[in-house]
Amino acid sequence: MDGTVDGFRYGAVTPVAAYLMACLGGALGLRCIVRSLPGARSWKPGWLALGAASIGCGIWTMHFIAMIGFHVEETRVRYDAATTVLSLVVAVAVVGIGVFIVGYLGTGRVTLAIAGVVTGLGVAAMHYLGMAAMRLHGDIGYDPVGVALSVLIAIAAATAALWSAVTIRGFLTSVGASLVMGVAVSGMHYTGMAAVSVHVHDKTGGTWEGDSPLSLLLPMLLGPVVFLLLAGVVVMFDPMLVHGERAGNRKPAPQPDASARGRTANAVPPPRTSWHDTNSPTRGR
Repeated sequence: MDGTVDGFRYGAVTPVAAYLMACLGGALGLRCIVRSLPGARSWKPGWLALGAASIGCGIWTMHFIAMIGFHVEETRVRYDAATTVLSLVVAVAVVGIGVFIVGYLGTGRVTLAIAGVVTGLGVAAMHYLGMAAMRLHGDIGYDPVGVALSVLIAIAAATAALWSAVTIRGFLTSVGASLVMGVAVSGMHYTGMAAVSVHVHDKTGGTWEGDSPLSLLLPMLLGPVVFLLLAGVVVMFDPMLVHGERAGNRKPAPQPDASARGRTANAVPPPRTSWHDTNSPTRGR
């Protein structure tokens, strides 16, 4: 029989918390990537890696906070720990590929398209790998249209995030970009969840391996959350991001072009007047 699926068991608590974590990861990732841009005296690979880990952890944390609210009335839902951890590794690794591509090759159309597709597919893979970690007394099915739509949203969100990471410099604009990114990532998640259906087995009371959501996900979420907080401390106290951005955004003083410099150099100086010329008795006549 078909199970009764509820993705909002705890009301608005899990969607709001998940959205905030996606925004936090996106904001930290964007700031780290800005810090690695040319012209900043920084260790580029380190900042790009920190940005990729922040975005990946934010997306993964968002997913599993939202999954705490996932409930099937007819059966318990448990999770396989190894597959859950693997989904985190996939999220960070694939986001890192996209971030390093854009960080080193720029935002040309072809480069941005490749990086966006790779990162978007990685985010979608993380989502469905996390879904594969579920253990319940039944079979999970997906609506192909909903799955395809969620993948497209993931690719669009990843492309927009990578573009904004190397284009948007100001602090307030970065915050706005992270809020939009949080909406896109949450939209991808809940679009994919809307495509889920559960066919519960006829026999009840069966046993299956796995940990309950609260016993597995809450302790496991602690690590990425602590990492995001530590990354936030690093970003907040980095002098280049706190004090150096205004100086970095100042436009240099305009310099005369080559032709103007040439005209100045070749100009005939005015005739020099001597003391005798200015005081000559015939000059005033």
